[in-house]
Amino acid sequence: MAKTSRSMPQNLRHYLANPLALGYLGVVLAVCLWVAADTYFAASSGDAGFAGVWAFLVTAPTSLLVPFTGPVGLIAIPVGAIVQAFALGALYRHVTERRAHGTGNGVISA
Repeated sequence: MAKTSRSMPQNLRHYLANPLALGYLGVVLAVCLWVAADTYFAASSGDAGFAGVWAFLVTAPTSLLVPFTGPVGLIAIPVGAIVQAFALGALYRHVTERRAHGTGNGVISA
């Protein structure tokens, strides 16, 4: 059976529109909102915290490839989140499609 080639938007939709990838992106969004709220409220009290580190840790290891300095470091968070979600989506699709189509020898796995 020949595989059909997909365009880049079709690949992104195929691998990012599943529960695992969307759940991961939701967790990243929640952590980033928490970091933003903590930064806003801590700025008024003068207490500097390490809440911003969580945004990098939740998107690791991809976000750790870019240095943390300046605005360039903030680009690592969304790029890391998309790369990680794409990888999780590909894993999810592989497992679910393999289970749906059965194994190569004709036996369906339980």
